[in-house]
Amino acid sequence: MSCIRTWFFPVKKKHIYMMRESVKTAGLTLALFLFLITFVAQGYKVYGGCMEPNLFTGERLLGNKLIYQFTRPSRHDIVIFKYPRDPKQIFVKRIIGLPGEIVEMRGGRVYVNHRAIDEHTYVKNPSNGNLSPRKIEKGSVFVLGDNRNNSNDSRYWGNLPLSNVQAKAGLLYWPFSNLKLIR
Repeated sequence: MSCIRTWFFPVKKKHIYMMRESVKTAGLTLALFLFLITFVAQGYKVYGGCMEPNLFTGERLLGNKLIYQFTRPSRHDIVIFKYPRDPKQIFVKRIIGLPGEIVEMRGGRVYVNHRAIDEHTYVKNPSNGNLSPRKIEKGSVFVLGDNRNNSNDSRYWGNLPLSNVQAKAGLLYWPFSNLKLIR
């Protein structure tokens, strides 16, 4: 039996091989994990009531970081982004207006290019206020929270630069009892 003697205890060559393979596996796993959360998907925690009744404080989302490399954002996508006034803060909102469009609000209804959009599936309490028409610049989108009367969104700080968007919300995974794809 071949052993490498140490002053602690004898170590067999087979144990060294197993330890080396375990370290390699752990290193590759860590590298893959870091690649995935940097470029593909990342978990996010919801704070605040701006997206109620669809997303609640404490719920966790998996964001798809890769999708907007291949497709353009669409109206009604829920996006996770760096807040333009303080990029250290992460917000979650719904895209309402796309580049080149005109968004306005009258009597609690949202109009895009002078046509009311259907929001009955996700907005329970329409906004109390009005918003004069605003044009969305190239490279930006207009976002609103689903809980319109309790949301710090594009109505207050302007259009969201697409460069601030980190991910599209794809999966609600916590609490596990609420597991669902986000559409």
